[in-house]
Formats: sequence, structure tokens, C-alpha cells
Amino acid sequence: MPPITELSRIEPVHLARLEKQGVFTTGILLEVSETPTRLQYLADHVGATIDDVSAWRDEALMLNLAGFGPREHQLFVQAGIEGLRDLLAVDLEGLKARLGRAATELNWEAPPELMVETWWEQARTLAEA
Repeated sequence: MPPITELSRIEPVHLARLEKQGVFTTGILLEVSETPTRLQYLADHVGATIDDVSAWRDEALMLNLAGFGPREHQLFVQAGIEGLRDLLAVDLEGLKARLGRAATELNWEAPPELMVETWWEQARTLAEA
């Protein structure tokens, strides 16, 4: 599980408060915010809004896709995909095109098509769960 420090949408003050609550990884964040009640409880204890915690959760879900690391995170952000909701909003061909453009902009090699398809399918599986 990636550390919460990899989440790009958390302000430093909230990051420190999360760590004081024992939330050090995206997996723990997902666990302690999995129901509306737990989401509200976490928001209250770190001085954030429900929308803040929902955004962190959305990004954490994306970071926990198989084969997803800091480089892929940067590629997705470059492509305008900051979380699972953004990933779910695009069709497979659109995702391939956006990631291809982002890779070109970063002067990187585009990820293999099979990996892109895997991420896209995992996102849909997570949304159904």
C-alpha cells in the first residue's frame, strides 16, 4: 500500500493530522473511511471536510491499482486523471489516447496497452464493489 504522502490532494496540515490518527498508508485511509459514518468521523478528527476526505479516498483508490506507482500517478495527473472518478468517466480508447498524449508531453514511453486495459478494468471492478 502506498504511503499517504503520495496523495497529491492532501494539504500538509491534514497529512500531519492523519498521521497522528495512525493513518500512514492509502490502505488504512480506505479502511477508516469506507462508510459514510467513518468518513465523517475521520473528517471531524483531522479538521477536514467530507469532500476533502472523499477526494483523498478517490485518489487512494486509484493509487492502489495493480502495477501503479509514483511514475504512473504522475502520468495520470498529466492526463487530467486525479482519481478513480476521473478514470471511470473515460472510456478505454479515451484513456489510451489521454495517457499516450501525457506520455508524449512528459517525454516518456506510453504504458503498454495491456496495463492500461488492466487499470481501466480494475477501476470498473472497484466501482461495482
